[in-house]
Amino acid sequence: MLSLSSNIQYIKGVGEKKAGLFNSLGVFDVDSLLHFYPRKYEDWTNTKTVKETVDGEIVSIKATMITMVKESLVRKGLTLYKCRFSDGESVINVTIFNNKYLANSLRVYNDYILFGRIEKNLATASMSSPQIEGLDACESIHPVYPAKEKLNSRAISKVVKTALDGIDEIPEILSDEIRRKYNLISLDKAIRDIHFPQRQEDIAQARNRLIFDELLTLQLGLLKLKGNKKKETAVKIEVDYSEEFQNLLPFEMTSAQKRAMADCITDMKGRYPMGRLIQGDVGSGKTAVAAGVIYTAVKNGYQTALMAPTEILATQHFESLKKMLSPDGIRVELLTGSVPAKRKREIKADLIDGEIDLLIGTHAIIQNDVEFKNLGLVITDEQHRFGVRQRAALAEKGTSVHTIVMSATPIPRTLGLILYGDLDISIIDELPPGRQEIRTDVVDSRYNERLYKFIRDAVDRGEQCYIVCPAVEENEMDVKSAEQLAEELSETTFKGYNLGLLHGKMKPKQKENVMKSFADGDVQILVATTVVEVGVDVPNATIMVIENAERFGLSQLHQLRGRIGRGSKKSFCVLVSDNKSESSRERLMTMKKYSDGFKIADEDLKVRGPGDFFGQRQHGLPDLKIADMVSDVETLRLTQNCAKDILKDDFNLDKPQNKPLADRITKMFREVYS
Repeated sequence: MLSLSSNIQYIKGVGEKKAGLFNSLGVFDVDSLLHFYPRKYEDWTNTKTVKETVDGEIVSIKATMITMVKESLVRKGLTLYKCRFSDGESVINVTIFNNKYLANSLRVYNDYILFGRIEKNLATASMSSPQIEGLDACESIHPVYPAKEKLNSRAISKVVKTALDGIDEIPEILSDEIRRKYNLISLDKAIRDIHFPQRQEDIAQARNRLIFDELLTLQLGLLKLKGNKKKETAVKIEVDYSEEFQNLLPFEMTSAQKRAMADCITDMKGRYPMGRLIQGDVGSGKTAVAAGVIYTAVKNGYQTALMAPTEILATQHFESLKKMLSPDGIRVELLTGSVPAKRKREIKADLIDGEIDLLIGTHAIIQNDVEFKNLGLVITDEQHRFGVRQRAALAEKGTSVHTIVMSATPIPRTLGLILYGDLDISIIDELPPGRQEIRTDVVDSRYNERLYKFIRDAVDRGEQCYIVCPAVEENEMDVKSAEQLAEELSETTFKGYNLGLLHGKMKPKQKENVMKSFADGDVQILVATTVVEVGVDVPNATIMVIENAERFGLSQLHQLRGRIGRGSKKSFCVLVSDNKSESSRERLMTMKKYSDGFKIADEDLKVRGPGDFFGQRQHGLPDLKIADMVSDVETLRLTQNCAKDILKDDFNLDKPQNKPLADRITKMFREVYS
């Protein structure tokens, strides 16, 4: 008998060579084989006669073979086999391509099921390379698997069938109580029915159960990683200083900013540690909200920390927060990789003595030798750019500290349920006064001359421009690279202008220098890759040109667009694409249509799915094999409640009924955190 942990090569009919093909599909043992689900199904049970079909329809026809197979070699590598079948009323001309085995197995006057696309005209009916099987094939619905050239769907189906026949019963992972509560069939039935259903209802019930399992495992894993076990906090905020803070500002905060700040301070006055996501488009004023919350925490006697994903963003936060907070005596320091060693030692010593109120930095602030005297509040900016463990390491610098996550990346609400399931959310949905909406246009390269003149005119007026490319070097994709374009433009169209080049393969110091030159106004036109997606404020940059825009995700395009429009001047984003596909054009027109990042993010999720939303390793979200974030949002909510109930009762999943779930979590998250 087989077990779920049995190596795939020991299933009858597999062997070492075929096992290698399965391995390339991510299938290594019986368990991963059984969770390698069909991508669709062919229903052979509903047979039709030729007269009942329409031209171009994919159908199942019961027919008798009425002529011998005729073989003809069309050219080297292409042999056709032709024969005729009859359904009792009509004749079907069948052509088989390069399948000698099938052609030789067919027998005149035997009955078969033909499954495939039928082509009809007034006089004849024909099928090219239909699937041909014996009559018993019409008794079932056939699974179709994601296949490879040397491992077709039928071969996969055969191995799955052998594996299922070799297993007595697939062990259950959910308690009877959960199955009853959520009306779920057994795991054994679900796995058998997802692969070999007898009826359409079997598929629906099996999917329902397996989607529930997958989303529940995901929710449990993420909630455990976040350590969502509520402990009371010793960090008590007694007095709200937000009004005092607002009086220090040279501007009036928007009502959305005030709401977000009030949300945070109300949370921090409670018994439990705050966990709050502050979400808002680029330029909506999240930093000012963070400053207000930091001000209140410091005035109540606590140290605070802010971690940003890049040195340049950390420096930007340092400069703006120091400007807001230091006039009132709050000491702000910056700790990044490029701070000299002697200065680092001084900062660390002052930090542990409690002389620093706010420490801002990159991942340098989560090193082991960075210690706080009395940390009460941690803030992470653009959190999805850090690994899950990096984020947790910052909070562990204190005891049950309050946490704020800031993000300018609009996350679809369904994905937010997963990534930030344990956080309360404050959305800053209005821009500060004076910020103008960015005009977005979609053009092809025929407009380049007009576009480049538009850029020259703007630069001559003293403004600056970004030109973004999807590739760093030539031949990386079949598109013009940033290096190639920068070289070309500096010698032709923008000769005499100061052009800068920025991409991810440059050393950190080089990147910092280029970005600083652009921020200081020395570089007039910056040719870059998406490394500018999260970057420094350059209020003077008014034009963003994105080459081969179809190569980017919508949310990424929205982030790039957010680099401009940061001053009071009218700003323009131009998406350049020569891609003729209708779907590609529709996606880009979404950018022209919407300026709301959340609407764009929802559209992006529908197109790309969650696995690709941020990049797998950054956001810690495993691949989903059967669940879908857009259509399964209701199940997502149910499993979130179910996960919280399970963890409330047994956080470590030590109880016997929860052990199988603990094993599934380990398996699901192994790839992401390995």
